[in-house]
Amino acid sequence: MQPEQIDPALVDFAVLAAWMDGQGLPGGAFEDVEPLTGGTQNTLVRFRRGGRDYVLRRGPAHLRAKTNDVLRREARVLGALDGTDVPAPRLIAACPDESVMNGAVFYLMTPVEGFNASVALPDLHAGDASVRHAMGLNAARALSALGAVDHEAVGLADFGKPDGFLERQVGRWLSELDSYSALDGYPGPEIPGLDDVARWLEEHRPATWRPGILHGDYHLANLMYSFDGPDVAAIVDWEMCTIGDPLLDLGWLLATWPQHGDASAQLAGPLGAAGGLPATDELVAAYAERADAVAGRDLSSITWYAVLACFKLGIVLEGTHARAFAGKAPKETGDLLHAITLGLFQRAQAFIAS
Repeated sequence: MQPEQIDPALVDFAVLAAWMDGQGLPGGAFEDVEPLTGGTQNTLVRFRRGGRDYVLRRGPAHLRAKTNDVLRREARVLGALDGTDVPAPRLIAACPDESVMNGAVFYLMTPVEGFNASVALPDLHAGDASVRHAMGLNAARALSALGAVDHEAVGLADFGKPDGFLERQVGRWLSELDSYSALDGYPGPEIPGLDDVARWLEEHRPATWRPGILHGDYHLANLMYSFDGPDVAAIVDWEMCTIGDPLLDLGWLLATWPQHGDASAQLAGPLGAAGGLPATDELVAAYAERADAVAGRDLSSITWYAVLACFKLGIVLEGTHARAFAGKAPKETGDLLHAITLGLFQRAQAFIAS
């Protein structure tokens, strides 16, 4: 694809060329231009220039209120992770000035050579249960690499507001759920177990925890895997990143982990359907292999984090169900996500009972 085939309202390659030249990046013609697709509403375009490969990331054509701020935060985190062993795209250069490219903040990062297992499985991975089992363990190990990063040492001391992070979670998300009542036609949440789960979370909140970098949406659909084996090539989609309790990411992985017959298994796509994945206790054990990730963190409380993840994600997904009543989302999508919400609250109650 040629640069002129990309909507110039999204990527103005003349502007991009001038900006890249100003950053001291290799010059020349843009080659191998290719839009990338994925689970994000943001724009991703891969290209080659001056013998180097890049992926440009910016917001969608119609920028949302906080898109530029989110992109600035993403770029800062990816830059901070450079020099660590966290599998993630590496930041090459960022343009936080929205006046440069049609009102959009953007950044350039290294391409990821890998595949999304929630979309498709190569023959190697589809045909070997032992490879899929290792893929699951490596999802937990990649997360433990993130949990091991000292956020202050990499320049992210002021990136989030960790004080009171755990204490404000339940109230924050119950308020979010209450806000859906403003949508026309929404009858209110019909979520069995909602009050019981909220009460349990408040009564069993861990007393101490150690702050760190939180991805914020850690599940299999946000991982890219190596084509030639079970290794995680990159953790992607850092839109929700902040400084919080990294054990919530592990809880998120457990909350979304594929289980046979569970609606939430759809989040994992072909990998979830293929099976052969490790049990959740194996994921926790794999995370715990890395001492610097668990130092000062109480893995004996992991059930609480898994329940919180079910609670939070269920409420987030219920938002689309509510918007469907108001005609702001497709009914079939709203119904599907509501079914996943119900499954998440069932899973939360199962975690509590275990």
